[in-house]
Amino acid sequence: MSEAFEFQIRRGKITDLQAVLDLIRELAIYEKCPNEVTLTIEQLEQDGFGNAPAYLLWVAEVAEEVVGLALCYPKYSTWKGRCLYLEDLVVKEEFRGKGLGGALFKEVATFSANVGMARLEWQVLDWNEPAIRFYESLHAHLDSEWVNCRLTGESLTRYASI
Repeated sequence: MSEAFEFQIRRGKITDLQAVLDLIRELAIYEKCPNEVTLTIEQLEQDGFGNAPAYLLWVAEVAEEVVGLALCYPKYSTWKGRCLYLEDLVVKEEFRGKGLGGALFKEVATFSANVGMARLEWQVLDWNEPAIRFYESLHAHLDSEWVNCRLTGESLTRYASI
C-alpha cells in the first residue's frame, strides 16, 4: 500500500521568493520562452511585499520545499466589477499529477469567492493540452473569441513617445 502524498498550500512569504523565481523560470522554459524572464527577487519582494502589493501569492510545499505557486492580482471589469487574474499556476515537473495544481487553484478560487470577486480569469496556451484538460475538468469557460494584445519594451516606449 502506498503512502499518502502530503503537501501544504499556504500564502507565500519573502523567504519563498528564490523558489518562486525558479518556478517562474521553469514555466518560461516549458512555455518555450526561456530568455523572457527578466524579473529579479528584488522586484518580486518590492512588488509583492512592499507598501502596495501588486500581487497575491500562494505556494505548495512538500517537506518544507516550495514546489508550486499560484500568483494572481486584482483587476477590474467595467461589466462585472472586481475580478481576480491568475497570472501563473506552476508546479515543478516531478510533482505534477499529484493534486498540487488543483489544490493551488482551489485556494485561489476560494479566496476569490470569499472576497466577492465577480470572476476569476487566466490564460492558457492553446498547445498546453494538459492544462486545457485540467481547466475543462473544472467546467471553466475557455474563450476563443478574445485576442490578447500587448505592447512591451521598445514597442511600448516608441508608442508612448509619440
